[in-house]
Amino acid sequence: MKKIVIATVLTAGALSLMAADGAALTAKCKGCHGADFGKKALGVSKVVKGMKADEIETALKGYKAGTFGGSMKGIMKGQVAGMSDADIATIAKYIAGGMK
Repeated sequence: MKKIVIATVLTAGALSLMAADGAALTAKCKGCHGADFGKKALGVSKVVKGMKADEIETALKGYKAGTFGGSMKGIMKGQVAGMSDADIATIAKYIAGGMK
C-alpha cells in the first residue's frame, strides 16, 4: 500500500511540474501567439492552437535546425535555439493538451 501511495504522489508531482514547466517555457511565446495560442503570430504564422503535440514538436525542432518555416524561420530559430529536446517536448505536450 505504501508503494502505491508513494508512486501516486510522485506521479502527481511530476505531472504538476510538467504543467508548470510548460507554462514557464511558453510564457514568451504568448506575446506573439496569444494567451491560448489561437493567434497568427505577427499576422502570418499558422495558428498553433489545435495542433497535435507531434506537429508542434516537429515544427519547433525544424525551426531550431533551420530546416522549417517560411517567413517566420529566422525569428523562430532564435526563439528555440537554447531549448533542449526535452523543453520542446514539454512545450508541445503542454500546448496540445490545452495548457493544463
